[in-house]
Amino acid sequence: MKKNILFFAVLLLLMSCNLSNNGQNTFSIAEIDSKNYESYGGKVSSENIHNKKSIAEKYKTLKEGDTVAIAFSSTVNNVCKAKGCWMKVTLGDDKETMVKFKDYGFFVPKDIENDTVIVQGRAYVSEVSVEEQRHFASDAGKTDEEIASITTPKKTYSFIADGVLIKN
Repeated sequence: MKKNILFFAVLLLLMSCNLSNNGQNTFSIAEIDSKNYESYGGKVSSENIHNKKSIAEKYKTLKEGDTVAIAFSSTVNNVCKAKGCWMKVTLGDDKETMVKFKDYGFFVPKDIENDTVIVQGRAYVSEVSVEEQRHFASDAGKTDEEIASITTPKKTYSFIADGVLIKN
């Protein structure tokens, strides 16, 4: 009986390890068909592309000033309507990250809300000033009243993307 319990305990442990490393939280760029994605900026080449749940957990561990090089896949909530110079990407649980593009070197289409993206770059936590929040609200097409209601700095999840893939 003790051997059976030990066997099942070891089996359960091995299965749980296999599940956590079997693509539940990450996948490789080699696992996707690049013909189904449009590329912007630098080449996305990460061997570990996290899902939105996994990246949200990474953000929870970051303090202001910390950065982590990472790639992840999620859905676009909002994009700059002026020129496509930023986008907000969902992390789930009403959280999102503001994605800007390295050295202001590339832009994304202005009509990609609800599209699936893969972004590669650096994740960090920052405080966004009232002025910058108002600028982003204006770019997003918010009303004057909505813009005027922004009165306090806000701690935010941020991301500087080296490259972006947008699913066709």
